[in-house]
Amino acid sequence: MDVLRTLKLPKPDPDALAYSAALKRRIGDEIESAGGWIGFDRFMELALYAPGMGYYSGGARKFGASGDFVTAPEISSAFSRTLAAQAVQILALSAPQMIEVGAGSGRLAADLLLELERRVALPERYGILDLSGELRERQRATIGQRAAHLLERVNWLDRLPERFDGLVLANEVLDAMPVHLVRWGNEFEDLENPAIFERGVGWKNDEFVWSDRPAEVRVLERAKALGIEHPPAPGYLSEIGLASTDWTAAWGSILGKGALLLIDYGFPRHEYYHWQRDAGTLMCHYRHHAHGEPFYLPGLQDITAHVDFTAIVESGFAAGLDLLGYTTQATFLLNCGLTEILARTPAEDYLNYLPQAQAAQKLISPAEMGELFKVIALGKGIDEKLIGFAQGDRSATL
Repeated sequence: MDVLRTLKLPKPDPDALAYSAALKRRIGDEIESAGGWIGFDRFMELALYAPGMGYYSGGARKFGASGDFVTAPEISSAFSRTLAAQAVQILALSAPQMIEVGAGSGRLAADLLLELERRVALPERYGILDLSGELRERQRATIGQRAAHLLERVNWLDRLPERFDGLVLANEVLDAMPVHLVRWGNEFEDLENPAIFERGVGWKNDEFVWSDRPAEVRVLERAKALGIEHPPAPGYLSEIGLASTDWTAAWGSILGKGALLLIDYGFPRHEYYHWQRDAGTLMCHYRHHAHGEPFYLPGLQDITAHVDFTAIVESGFAAGLDLLGYTTQATFLLNCGLTEILARTPAEDYLNYLPQAQAAQKLISPAEMGELFKVIALGKGIDEKLIGFAQGDRSATL
């Protein structure tokens, strides 16, 4: 429990400790079966998604004040209601269908559906793709509580559809997809054969340990290209998100007419692999504490990495998707009418208006979520400029 003391993290209860210990043993068994080493991407996948045991597939409460972190829909319903303006446009340009990937507590779905109803633009179907049984039940309960009359429009999906027209929405999903960790080992004097290592996880004395091996296949190929484009100093460590780019590319053969609207924290590539960011972006979240120890209590904490939005666009292009816009969350929300949403509550009604205004400030402040979080849209068959990117589009920075 050195991490617990050093980082001053809240102490888990005995049941939570037992739950985590079981997953730790499960991962340790896989490492032993694999010959003593697995890539960090596999460790992250098991820690987050191992059936019935991982952070997102188990029963621990994750979102909101009683969880580990607070997402934008939990901060304020103004986020979802403002997002509805962009949803209305995309649905009108494609088809009256939506899929939300990773719907969290269900707050985004409930508030978004209510606002779409207010705008007389309800989708005929609202699909939720979430493999966690616990989260599905929580989503159903949330929607039932906040928008019971709209629950019949919602259905839960077990996999990506074969074909889809409409809007695909993913808020804070890409950051939780497994990443490979890569360490560049020299100054690239030989650009064709640089020393590149993949950082993985070993198992020693019933504990996880870091272990580097020469990178291979796709990881090596991608790391070589990145090293030539942005030459790192010796020992530079960062992430490569093959899972997120593969997921994005998969929509190229699924989407007929419509758009992916992806909201997450991250950077364009030249910022992501900046020389000062030499330890990567990996971050863990436990009871509203952020730290960099992914081996701590697997199954009880979130593990994330920032998104390389340039890589997302490249994979989308290669799969036949068009870039429809890229900007900060603050710019996107203001373009979509956040101030008009707030104006529905008179400023004179300060007991109601002030909390809403303070919550909205968190969504758009550069010191909070406004600058770090980005919104990117990829799609097919949409030629009209999307309103969320009407001003301040940063696509040229990618």
